[in-house]
Amino acid sequence: MQSGYYSATGGMVTQFNRLDIISNNLANLNTNSFKRDDVVIGDFLRLYQTHQETLPLKNQTREAAKYINRNLDRVPIISEEYTDKSIGAMSRTENPLDFALDKENAYFAVQTPNGVRYTRDGSFTIGTDGTLSTKEGYQVLSRVGLDNQGGILIPQSMEVEADKNGNLYFRDTANENIAEPLAAGSIAIVSFANPKYLKKVGKNLYEYPENRLNERENLITPNALYQHYVEKSNVNAVIEMSNLIETNRLVDMYSKVLKTHMDDLNTEAISKLATRA
Repeated sequence: MQSGYYSATGGMVTQFNRLDIISNNLANLNTNSFKRDDVVIGDFLRLYQTHQETLPLKNQTREAAKYINRNLDRVPIISEEYTDKSIGAMSRTENPLDFALDKENAYFAVQTPNGVRYTRDGSFTIGTDGTLSTKEGYQVLSRVGLDNQGGILIPQSMEVEADKNGNLYFRDTANENIAEPLAAGSIAIVSFANPKYLKKVGKNLYEYPENRLNERENLITPNALYQHYVEKSNVNAVIEMSNLIETNRLVDMYSKVLKTHMDDLNTEAISKLATRA
């Protein structure tokens, strides 16, 4: 077996997968509150040496070493995928239904057909039923309605105000003598003890495992909410384009290695075997 051919193939597959992630980052460059994804590329041997003490067979290194091809162990693989949760730039708008969160571990809770999901995209609107909703029509949950899927009703002709803790107030814009704002509940802003378990499920939403919902921490994240702002994507176009160029060059390099094995080394091997025969 040509181990070099195997290694080049594994490396190319790894770079193709990385290319998909980079392309998705660039496609969401202008998506509000989008968090870029990235990968850690390693190899089996390095991972094995790092974690061999925790493996169940204590002597497998000694016994298996007789048969391991070290070249195969060096095939590049994606050892970990992760999401960069750093906060994107804040952009001011004139829309009172636009909200941004300036804490990394803070999310809005919304009701979807598949259950409660979480998002950092606070570009809201008023739904057909008069409740505060996402652009996709998912109801934004209130603090007291988090466990019973209770939303936030926005009466007509009412202007919405919010403080940094997510508390909402209404003003009657139809009244010439604008009265004191009326308390109108609060937006549910949740954080998690282990945000690493948040999983992207599309449409800028995250899912948290149901068996870990007891780790959902506080419903009030102090000084986290900013009205009239939206959080932009944390994707840096320059960095992603540099990664894209680097990945394309690696794919081209692996392609040349594969071509060398197929066209040159195999041809030479067949010729020598034929001569000896």
